[in-house]
Amino acid sequence: MLAVEDDVELRDAIRGVLAPSLTEFRGCATVGEARRLLAEWTPDAVLLDVALPDGTAFDLLREIGRREPTPFVVAISGKATSADAFRLAQLGVRAYLRKPFGMPELREALRIASTESPDLEPHVRQTVGRRPLRTIETDVRRQLVGEALARSGGSRRAAARLLRISRQHLQYILRRKPT
Repeated sequence: MLAVEDDVELRDAIRGVLAPSLTEFRGCATVGEARRLLAEWTPDAVLLDVALPDGTAFDLLREIGRREPTPFVVAISGKATSADAFRLAQLGVRAYLRKPFGMPELREALRIASTESPDLEPHVRQTVGRRPLRTIETDVRRQLVGEALARSGGSRRAAARLLRISRQHLQYILRRKPT
């Protein structure tokens, strides 16, 4: 996990509570430091303060979204507006906590963000009538397969297991030409 939080005491408290249950925990205080860490490492999760000394969460979210595998993001802020929260959700943030928060709330937000699927219904509803169903299915399938391969380090066997399909079916999907 990467914790991008400029309040050192809060970041240390988060580290103390979460680090024992994580494989890796790194923390930083600025957008610049986060960019340097992300250049060499892809975390499985990012805890991201919205307001940072040298920028905002919005400066990092597109970069985080391009990582493979894509980490899930939980945003935290004491100053974000409802418009900010809406924009965070549009950019893929899975949960949002308003400061001050307790460690039980943080754990619950991380659990939800890591285990529950985002609501795709609004996106699908906006697409109806604009794109053919086959195109949407192809796009979703390509995205899921790509993400599974990234999460499994390129192993087709492990990717098939993640997708809960046979390796042969995955091979078939990978051989198919996009329509």
